[in-house]
Amino acid sequence: MVSELATSWRRQKYYPPDFDPAKIPKLKLPKDRQYVVRLMAPFNMRCKTCGEYIYKGKKFNARKETVQNEVYLGLPIFRFYIKCTRCLAEITFKTDPENTDYTMEHGATRNFQAEKLLEEEEKRMQKEREDEELNNPMKVLENRTKDSKLEMEVLENLQELKELNQRQANVDFEAMLQQYKEYEEEQKRKEQEEDEQEMKAMLEQAQNRRLLVDSDSDEEPAKVHAKPVAKVKPTDILQEDPQPQAKKLKTESWERSVGTLNSKAQLAGLVTVRKPKPGATLANGTEKQGATASAGSFPTATGTTSSLGLLGAYSDSEDSMSD
Repeated sequence: MVSELATSWRRQKYYPPDFDPAKIPKLKLPKDRQYVVRLMAPFNMRCKTCGEYIYKGKKFNARKETVQNEVYLGLPIFRFYIKCTRCLAEITFKTDPENTDYTMEHGATRNFQAEKLLEEEEKRMQKEREDEELNNPMKVLENRTKDSKLEMEVLENLQELKELNQRQANVDFEAMLQQYKEYEEEQKRKEQEEDEQEMKAMLEQAQNRRLLVDSDSDEEPAKVHAKPVAKVKPTDILQEDPQPQAKKLKTESWERSVGTLNSKAQLAGLVTVRKPKPGATLANGTEKQGATASAGSFPTATGTTSSLGLLGAYSDSEDSMSD
């Protein structure tokens, strides 16, 4: 806060009551004094002393002064002094407000000035023609006739050039355009056909999928009706199983592997009695009588007994032992 007050106090100036600004002595400076400015070269130029090229846009520390006794519509004209980057020779150019450009004055020559000279020449001729037509109506008519004649000649030359090019090229542009149009139509037709085929394939695929789903849904109820599920009553738990579960499993495995051969009727169909030979009947008769006498109280084996029957009886005995 103190520093701000101090600065504001320094900025204040005291003007006495008898202060007269006209009495202040003015600083007299020469009119042709020079200022140092920073600028860029306004155009391409070449030094006359060493031949060094100075390109447009190159920066220089130049001296600037006002040209005396040269004014354009009240606008002053300025002159700039620069030095060559190679030989340090002095180069001068000044402003040209009439043409909104710069003019080369001393120490170098301007490059690429042909276009500018051509434009200046055209402007000069146009100005001279306007001055002539200003007070001479016959000159105006003559110039119009010349212009129309020149225009007709230009059009004729252009038509001749077109015909010459057509004879040399032998190109029918209308046929080319027609051919390109037909090619585009053919491409569009092919694209439409491909799109239609793709849509048909997608529709067929969707229809086949729908038919498969419908057939599966029709087969499932048929299977359910073919094999009904047995209903389970709550009172079935109270009933005892006539055969234990282990015995049922064993009999089922036996029947799957060998078959039901426990009944005598089935075994009788499988076993056949061996017939004796006629020559050995007499010898076997005496042996049989001895065998029967020695057997005594042993029971006689029936002709239907065989190894399969014994195997079945053994399985039954094993089941009874397991129980």
